[in-house]
Amino acid sequence: MTLRANYIGLAPDAMKLLMAQENYLRQQFTESDILTTKVWELVKLRVSQINQCAFCIDMHSKEALSAGENTERILGLNAWRDMPLYSEIENVALEWAESLTLGKPIDDPIYQHTVSLFGEKTVVNLTIAINAINSWNRIAKTFKQEVGSYKP
Repeated sequence: MTLRANYIGLAPDAMKLLMAQENYLRQQFTESDILTTKVWELVKLRVSQINQCAFCIDMHSKEALSAGENTERILGLNAWRDMPLYSEIENVALEWAESLTLGKPIDDPIYQHTVSLFGEKTVVNLTIAINAINSWNRIAKTFKQEVGSYKP
């Protein structure tokens, strides 16, 4: 493998900002009764699948298992729409994640349904979380983070 720039060493202040964002999101999802850490991990894993980020798929599969997720639901995530394994909350969060990641417009009915289910603050936090994992995916893919190097 070709060695790439040590992005953490070269931009430590930027990495601190991204980690502070992760810490904020972790607190929000830990304290939420609606969007839990398990849902957050499913969203991160699904976005990483879409972006084909091998390092992040490995990492978030491990994190999801650590958060109590089961193997069947992790394996089925790529076809979540056709799997009867996910709750309405998870389906809506995954739809939101896919729409934002793929650059699809969020029309008013989808927005209103999501807000009615989660509340405005949670929708904002979910949107920031999706933006964050998309950013991490791009960083890990660009600098070729070693797959399997993440240990929970």
